Amino acid sequence: MSTMNFTDRELEAYLDEALPVARMAEIETALSDEPNLGGRLRRLSARRDAGVHSLGDIWRRRRLTCPTRQQWGSYLLGVLPEGTADYYKFHVEEIGCRACAANLSDLARQQSEAAATGQQRRRRYFQSSAGLLQKK
Repeated sequence: MSTMNFTDRELEAYLDEALPVARMAEIETALSDEPNLGGRLRRLSARRDAGVHSLGDIWRRRRLTCPTRQQWGSYLLGVLPEGTADYYKFHVEEIGCRACAANLSDLARQQSEAAATGQQRRRRYFQSSAGLLQKK
């Protein structure tokens, strides 16, 4: 694989850990095989450290297109307008934003744990009051 297969934009996304897992793995493999790729990464990193940023760089690094955790919660609850929900789904499934996928996964786990805890609590309440209920 030639280092020319990776654009500077992809390498910058690699530095930010913002690529899909498969593409990150390809770059990792290429790094061990091609010394030129490591040099390119060092130059890109030095350029960023020197304060040379484009609007696009800032946009990607600050994740300005990423929904907030609260917005992802609304997505899971199904209360977003259809167009917004479609964008969020596209953002995770097609764009492959790993940060948002992690947020979504964590929120879904918390939601399922909360549902299970609530169900257990209702069952305990019922069991504790079963003897107090009288048939008329």
